[in-house]
Parts: sequence; C-alpha cells; structure tokens
Amino acid sequence: MHKDRPLKNEGVIDNHLNRIVCRTDFASIEMETELPPHAGDALSVVDMHTGGEPLRIIRGGYPEVKGDGVLSKRRYVREHLDHLRKVLMYEPRGHYDMYGALVVDSELPEADLGVLFMHNEGYSTMCGHAVIALGRYAVDYKLVKEPRSPETQVNIHCPCGLVRAFVEYSHGRTGAVRFLSVPAFAFATGVTVTVEGFGEVTVDISYGGAFYAFVDAQRFGLDVTASRSRDLVDAATAVTSAVKSQVKLHHPTSDDLAFLYGTILTDGKDDYSSEPTANICVFAEAQVDRSPTGSGVTARVALQYHKGLIQLNQRRTFQSGATGSRFTGKAVEEVECGDFKAVVVEVAGRAFYTGVSCFVQEPDDELTHGFLLK
Repeated sequence: MHKDRPLKNEGVIDNHLNRIVCRTDFASIEMETELPPHAGDALSVVDMHTGGEPLRIIRGGYPEVKGDGVLSKRRYVREHLDHLRKVLMYEPRGHYDMYGALVVDSELPEADLGVLFMHNEGYSTMCGHAVIALGRYAVDYKLVKEPRSPETQVNIHCPCGLVRAFVEYSHGRTGAVRFLSVPAFAFATGVTVTVEGFGEVTVDISYGGAFYAFVDAQRFGLDVTASRSRDLVDAATAVTSAVKSQVKLHHPTSDDLAFLYGTILTDGKDDYSSEPTANICVFAEAQVDRSPTGSGVTARVALQYHKGLIQLNQRRTFQSGATGSRFTGKAVEEVECGDFKAVVVEVAGRAFYTGVSCFVQEPDDELTHGFLLK
C-alpha cells in the first residue's frame, strides 16, 4: 500500500514540541496551536460522515499494529490496543454511536490501504459507509498515486477482503463514491427464532461483508421511519440476541467472519420498485446506524437477488429510517463464495468532512479511558 503522505490541507502534530499546525490551501491561513499538558502521544483524527453516520479516521498516535495480514491485525488491536478504541470511541471524546477507522498496511500488493473498523463493542469486518468516506479520504490525503477523472479507483483492504471503491474526481475535487463489494450471499431464509418478548419471529440472514438478520418492522408493530428509535432498538436487539443463541453461522473463507453483526429492520418493500425502500440497522452493542448501512445494503441486495425480486443491474434506492439519507445498490455480477451462490454488489453514496481533531490524555484524569452511557 502507499504510505500516508501529508496533504496541504491538514493538521500536523508535533508531539515533541506539543503543538498542532493547521494549514489550508482554501483560505491561505496558517495557525499554530500549542497542545495542552498531556501524557503520551497525541491522537490525530479526521472526522467525516456518510449519510449522517460518523467516521473518525485515525491518522496518528497509534502504536505499531502487528500482524501478517489485516485479519491478524484486527485480532492484535482487539487483544493489545483495545484501550485506544475506547479512548476515541467512548465519551468524553466520542459517544455511544461513534464509529472509527484505523488505516493500516495491507499484505495485498494491489491494495492502496488496509483498514480496521471499530465501534462501541469492538471491531467489525466490513463497513460500507466507512468505505465511501475512506475513498474520498484516500484521494484527498494522497494515499493513491495519481488521481484520475472522472473516477479514481481506490483499493481498500477490509477484514472481509478487498473492496474496490471509485471516487468521482474533477478539477482536484472529490465527490460521490461507489464501491464493489466482496461476494455477498443469502445465508438462510425463513428461519424461525424465539425472540424474548415477541415469541416466534421469522428472519432472513444475509452476508454483505458482515452477517445481518433481516425482518420487517411491521412484525413488531413498528415503522422504520416513524417509530421511536428506542422501540426499534429494543426489537432489533432482541432479534440479534435470539439469532446469536439459536443459529450457527459459518463463512466459507474464515471463521473470523462467522458472527452476526446486527439486525436490520425494513419497511417490507423488497419487491423491485423505483421508489426508495427504508431500513434501520442496529449493530454491535445496540448502536444505531444513521446511514442506510453500506454493508447492510449489500446484504439486502444479495437477499433480494436470491429471492428473485431483482435482476442484475437493477438499481434500488435505500433510505435510512433514522435520517432519510440515501444509498443506491445493485447486483452487478454473479459469483461463488464456497458453496454459496453469491453476487458482487455496487453501493453508492456521499461522504463529507466535518473536522480535524487532536486528542490527548492526562495521567490524573480518572475518566481518560472513556465511558459509555447506556
């Protein structure tokens, strides 16, 4: 992969001089701000959002992440550096629904970067909203050699595999991003599980870089665009708990991928239509995705294709029940993943920058390692 090279519009942290220098081409301003008293290296980040879902990209301050590959690096940070995930994801620097990405080296020669995803519970294997944001970031922060118009390809090595992103690029500016998924497939359909408080519930399980359970929100008397978030979270969390305890998942290529990431409640509009279909994803430790969920859209398209509800290259629009933001998705190619008939899915959306920050820790701060309000 290409090493992270400085961009003219950036924050540069000098831990030895306790200062952060911010430069911008757009306003011809240079500021130098001293860092407050702290212990250890400062943690530098770029914050973005995709469809309202945050992404905190970690640029500096992390120790070396050891491992021969991206999956082994994921295991390493979980076992040895998890305290830093909590520092950046939890309050007082983050919040319950914060999401992060740590750029790492990839063992794949064709990859421009590797990435580890993190959230309130741990580390995921795929994140579509993050891939959309990272596509822009990789071009803007010079992680690809030569941007090209009208699109620049960025190969992002996620724990689930290589994901190819294509970033709109014109006159030095980045725009919308689309990506081609890893092989996505329906794992099981019409599975009945016993859900605490709701009795027997029928779900579908599909994989889009991570496994999700899908169920129509109307089964719980809910509407994904109008019901209270708390009620949607409670229903989805109950389904996730039931599926985890009653259904054994497996993935053809790695046991590290064989876990249920969350539950996606839908509006039930799975038949092909030019009108948007809405869903809301509750993942990890009851974390609510503000976007339509890129890997969830991937899994939902694979599920609809498996059921014969859509055809190759029939584009659908997916709307977030939380914010109303939209992604598009379509199956573009039939492939195989072990014994599963799978598809490659194209997902498209937009990401935006929200800021650049530098976080520090003081040794006598009892809350420096972070906390969550549940």
